[in-house]
Amino acid sequence: MLSWFAGVVLRLAGWKPEGQPPDVPKYVIIAAPHTSNWDFPFTIMFATYFRLKFNYMIKDEMMRPPWGWFFRALGGIPINRRSRNNVVEQSIERLRQAERLALVVPPEGTRSKVTRWRTGFYYIALGAGVPIALGFLDFKRKVGGFGPLFYPTGDIEADMARIRSFYQGITGKRPQQFGEITIAPAETISEQQDGS
Repeated sequence: MLSWFAGVVLRLAGWKPEGQPPDVPKYVIIAAPHTSNWDFPFTIMFATYFRLKFNYMIKDEMMRPPWGWFFRALGGIPINRRSRNNVVEQSIERLRQAERLALVVPPEGTRSKVTRWRTGFYYIALGAGVPIALGFLDFKRKVGGFGPLFYPTGDIEADMARIRSFYQGITGKRPQQFGEITIAPAETISEQQDGS
């Protein structure tokens, strides 16, 4: 019933779904482009339409009263940024322990424009041995859903080229805020792994 209702709301708003969630128990979902506060409610609507239960990492401070119940109900998993284990390692451990988990990670990490994507999503999937699903919201075509699924090979430059090719034609709510799909030089990638 909820899926039907979400479909009606999306159609009334002029949007349509594309693709399907992966038929695998555990994976990382790229959430891009992330340029607006509208991204989250549309993500919720499409997830409801696809009958997809997803999770995302959120600072543990956000899970306290009065709003903790809200973020938890929407799939929030508390993560301790003060821990000796960084965000990537905590996320990998969550995926390893779970029987089923679709973990959403926005590679830009913020709605503001960034010069390059953070690589946490990549190393989470690589470390947990799970595939990456290319999730998207295209505000120009008013289409949202899923692109191809692939397993990271460990060759991040080659894999990022595949990701870049997919997102090249997708437009965020505020296109000028969409960061270039590039990664940091090799010597600074380890710093980026501290965040997702």
